[in-house]
Amino acid sequence: MKLLRLTAVILCATFGSALADEKTPTPKEIAAFQKVMKTIGEIQYQSGEINLLGGKAKLTLTDDFRFLDPANARKVLVDIWHNPPEVASTTGMIVPKGINFLGEDGWAAIIQWKEEGYVKDSDFDSIDFNKMLKELKEGNAEASKERVRRGYGKMELTGWATPPHYDRQNHKLYWAKAFNVDGPVQQLNYDIRILGRSGFFEMSILAAMPQLQEIEGKAPAILSMVDFTEGNRYADYKPGTDKVAAYGIAGLIAGGVLAKAGFFKVIALFFVKFAKLIVIGGAALIAGIAKLFGGKKTA
Repeated sequence: MKLLRLTAVILCATFGSALADEKTPTPKEIAAFQKVMKTIGEIQYQSGEINLLGGKAKLTLTDDFRFLDPANARKVLVDIWHNPPEVASTTGMIVPKGINFLGEDGWAAIIQWKEEGYVKDSDFDSIDFNKMLKELKEGNAEASKERVRRGYGKMELTGWATPPHYDRQNHKLYWAKAFNVDGPVQQLNYDIRILGRSGFFEMSILAAMPQLQEIEGKAPAILSMVDFTEGNRYADYKPGTDKVAAYGIAGLIAGGVLAKAGFFKVIALFFVKFAKLIVIGGAALIAGIAKLFGGKKTA
């Protein structure tokens, strides 16, 4: 208890300006923060070339990025960023080298594999993205209500931050959406889909809207790091033999909403990709406390 009281005194002295707008942390909140910091210190990073899906794909990291396996990615999503544990199953996570998970500039690319079959891409040029956005807003309005009901805060889709683009040569699709949240800064979801012979990778970059330019600058490098191995690429598809997905590019972008998936499937997708929440206090206070405790870990 002495340590908690001492920590509170240090916080008040060090971050007086931040605390002017925020309530003083309670011992319970400080203890929760210390638990988060312990989790951050336990995270294990990987670098270089990473085999995925038992060798069907590979991740070739540049020196600016690190990889977290599913167990370590779960620690970030659930224990640090407070996502619902039941939907925090991933193939892994790409993070910038030296990431501060509690800093305002922290971001990560969540990777998930979908064994849905070969996705035909012939529908991209005929998609009405304005109509799609309207349907996405309607679906996410319901998902936001469910988030609030479950105590995870609202996240309301406001529009495209970057309209959908499709690289036909490399069969990689990307777009970004902006969201209003219970906080001072709009949140950004920058989504990437990498098509393969039997399915696709979902990559969802969780960040804040002010980071859009930074994320767009790094997107080409992130796209280039993930690829399928020989025999598993999009071009290796065998008509009449391989499974074909039940939807095309439109279904990839809209997720379960446009495909009329079950409501709770839509909710699950929403939680996995869009929940990046502060654990205690406000953003300015969190950033200050993180610096005090050595929140930035060099990976």
